[in-house]
Amino acid sequence: MANMGRQGRHEFLTEIAVISNIRHINLVKLRGFCAEGNHRMLVYEYMNRGSLDQSLFRLGSPLDWSERLHIAIGAARGLAYLHSGCDHKIIHCDVKPENILLDDQKGVKIADFGLAKLIAPDQSSLFTTLRGTRGYLAPEWLTNSRITDKTDVYSFGMVLLEIVHGRKNWSIDSWCKLPSSSKTNGYFPMVALKKHEERRYDELIDPKLEQKVDIEEIGRVIKVALCCLHEEPHFRPSMEAVAGMLEGSLKVWEPRIMSLHHLSMHERGFLGNDIWGNNGLEGMNTETTSTVCFDSDGTSGVCNLPSYLSAEQLSGPRYL
Repeated sequence: MANMGRQGRHEFLTEIAVISNIRHINLVKLRGFCAEGNHRMLVYEYMNRGSLDQSLFRLGSPLDWSERLHIAIGAARGLAYLHSGCDHKIIHCDVKPENILLDDQKGVKIADFGLAKLIAPDQSSLFTTLRGTRGYLAPEWLTNSRITDKTDVYSFGMVLLEIVHGRKNWSIDSWCKLPSSSKTNGYFPMVALKKHEERRYDELIDPKLEQKVDIEEIGRVIKVALCCLHEEPHFRPSMEAVAGMLEGSLKVWEPRIMSLHHLSMHERGFLGNDIWGNNGLEGMNTETTSTVCFDSDGTSGVCNLPSYLSAEQLSGPRYL
C-alpha cells in the first residue's frame, strides 16, 4: 500500500476503525498494522484456503454442495452482524467472492472493509468516491438514491447465484466451454429467474457437482438470491432474514417477478447487446467510483439503469 493518495489513506484508516472494534466468528480479525511515511500495511489473521473465488471458479476439486451452503450461511451471518449487531450499522459496500475468506477448519469470514461505512442511527451525510465491483453493484449505486444496508443484500444475491452454478454471472467464456447438454445460455441472473418461473432448478446446478445435490435446497437458495436482487431496496430481505432462510429456520420468501425485470437490461449489456452503445463485456471495467448519501430512513427510489454502467457513463450529480 505504498505511495497511496488521499483516497488510499482514507480507506486505510477506515479499515482500521472498522475491523479493530468488531468481533464475530464470520468476520476476519485484524492482527495489527503499520504506518510509516507513505507506507501502510494491514495484518490479518491467516486464512489458508484464500478467497472463495479461488475455490469456486478455478480448476481443481470443486466445492461440494454442503460446503457451498455452509459458506453462504457463514457469509450471510457475517454481513448480518455488520448491519445489525454493532453499535453503528456498517455497510460493507463491496460484497463479492474475493472478499469471502476460507480456511481448512471450515471457517468463513468476510474481509476487505476498505470501502465500509459506519452509520450512526441518526446520521444523514454525504460521502464521496465510494466504489464497488462491477457485476455486484445494486442499481441504486448508479442513480440519485440513498445507499443502505440493502445494497449489500443485492451484492450478496449475486454471490449466491455464483455459489450455485460455480461461475461468474457474466462470464460468457465459461458457458461456451460447457458441454451442450449442460449449457444454459445467457446472463445467469436472468437465466435463474426464468428457470425459477418454470421450477426447473435442476438446470441451474454447477455441472461439476454431477447432480450430487438436494434440488429442494438449490431451489431455496435460488429463491433467496432472487429476493436479494429485487430492484426496489425495500423489497429485499435483511441479511438476518437471508441467513435464516438459508439455514431453513425462516420460511423462504417468494421472489417478486415484477421487481426482477431490470435483470433483462443487465443481460443485454453484459452479453453484447448494450442499449447504451458499449461492447458488452469488452467495455467493462472492474470498479466504479460514485458519490453516496446515507440516511437512516432507508428510503430509496426505483431505478431503471443497469449496474454494469460506470459513473463516467452517467451525467449529472449522483447522491447515492
